[in-house]
Amino acid sequence: MGREDFWTTDPDEQLRVGDGFVLADQPTDAVYGFDGGKSDGQKALAEGATILADLQERLFAAGADGDRRRVLLVLQAMDTAGKGGIVSHVVGAVNPGGVRYAGFKKPTEEELKHDFLWRVEKETPAAGQLGVFDRSHYEDVLIGRVRNLAPAEEIERRYGAINDWERELAFDGTTIVKVMLHLGKDEQKARLLDRLERPEKHWKYNPGDVDERLLWDSYQDAYQLVFERTSTDYAPWFVVPADRKWYARLAVQHLLIDALERLDLEWPKADYDVEAEKARLEGS
Repeated sequence: MGREDFWTTDPDEQLRVGDGFVLADQPTDAVYGFDGGKSDGQKALAEGATILADLQERLFAAGADGDRRRVLLVLQAMDTAGKGGIVSHVVGAVNPGGVRYAGFKKPTEEELKHDFLWRVEKETPAAGQLGVFDRSHYEDVLIGRVRNLAPAEEIERRYGAINDWERELAFDGTTIVKVMLHLGKDEQKARLLDRLERPEKHWKYNPGDVDERLLWDSYQDAYQLVFERTSTDYAPWFVVPADRKWYARLAVQHLLIDALERLDLEWPKADYDVEAEKARLEGS
């Protein structure tokens, strides 16, 4: 069986945030649209990697030929939800030359001197690139809200600023795919414990993760508000169940393939006489 045999329905509509969406009602262990288990998912992911790599190369080639379009994947999640696995196992399957990756940590002193969008604007993908934001401008209305890192009126202003900025990106040729990896609280505890029990994973454990975990409900409320205020037609949010890492990777891959296929990319036409160049080459 091939990749398409396991996808019984397109999961996009079940993953996409729409009117009346309630995060608390969303399962974290679902496998929307996929009729198979882990081994089937791994096989489908491998087959999808070839498709994604071809589409990304078409995008890169189009950019080199003057096409201004690009794709931006925004990844947000609670700790241990698997953002790194998405970057490694999904984005890592394509030519790195056409990828622009940005991982956003705590803002530096220099970054704090500017508007919150300043540091992300510098990392947006160029024409023909697949951009990846590992955390993003949404940190400023998530941890910013939960931890009261800015005045309430400033947090409120940021939702509108985000929508305006993403609209500009979309109108300039950027296809924006925003993904929240939806991890269950029990599953997060299991993953954190696994890091503590395995010496080779101690470096991945951060005591601060427990501090953030204690604010779980506040973060869920903050995400709910993000979806209500910033899921738009030009930059929709997708909530991907993340308890099963293999499915989360497969679902994000599916979203990227779908986004690239909708661009209807074609290989650039040669601006020289192909047959004449063959003859010249043979005689060289």
